[in-house]
Amino acid sequence: MHKNVILVAETGSDITYKMAEELGIYLVPMHVTMGGAILDDGTFPPEDVCKYYDETGKCPTTAGSTPFDFEKVLDEIHAAHPDKKILHLAYSAVTTCSYQSCIVASENRDYVKSVDTKHVSVGQAAVVIAVKKYLDEHPDATLEEAADYAVKVGLKTKMCFIPKNLDYLRAGGRVSNAAHIVGTLLSLVPCIEILDGKLMATKKYRGNFKKIVPKLIEEYTANNNLDKKHVYLITTPHLAREIEEIAEEAVKSLGFESFTWMKTGCVITCHGGPGAFGMVGTTK
Repeated sequence: MHKNVILVAETGSDITYKMAEELGIYLVPMHVTMGGAILDDGTFPPEDVCKYYDETGKCPTTAGSTPFDFEKVLDEIHAAHPDKKILHLAYSAVTTCSYQSCIVASENRDYVKSVDTKHVSVGQAAVVIAVKKYLDEHPDATLEEAADYAVKVGLKTKMCFIPKNLDYLRAGGRVSNAAHIVGTLLSLVPCIEILDGKLMATKKYRGNFKKIVPKLIEEYTANNNLDKKHVYLITTPHLAREIEEIAEEAVKSLGFESFTWMKTGCVITCHGGPGAFGMVGTTK
């Protein structure tokens, strides 16, 4: 653990509690509502989200972390490490209330600072992990230095994903019924990119995932001039192993030195659905 700074992120980063323990960071729960039950993200498998949709035809709704959620975690950290500062690397502030919730919770806690990563899911995780590596390599870094580094990393981090189909986006009100019908009939799949914190549909791909996934990887790598040292590949509930293998071959053929698979948790699964694929890299 760094001698000056402790990192905090939401569970929507798709960093699991096991990973968080290994990294020495703390997680604050986001929330998922299914029926009348409000559940903490990260405490149940994302496959349950898919099961609920299959049974009801409705997408569970998501909510950000509350000020109380942050107060609980911040006080836990401060009680155990009163001499350390806390850096909250937030889930994109334009998509949820979590960033603002931490601002509210830290009003009387001058040892806390929040940075909007302007990323969600594995994009946020990539920023958190990069800052953790920076702190490991710079044991004397201050809170402000770590925060400045986080901003720089966030700007260089690039994330996209493609949903298996548009059902969840339609059910969640993110595409119209007309767009859903046209997309289904024409086998069109939108590429969803995280741009300035927002989930934006950019290019549309036509065909099946066997053809789309390697093409997406090749084009997204080239268009964003991604560093070939490492890339995160995003898997989701019910993504076929065959597609994962195709993705692995694609990144190897492009010359990536290493890759890490990360699985979406409940929050982003509510939006992208099962069988989606994504990637996160760093622009040079």
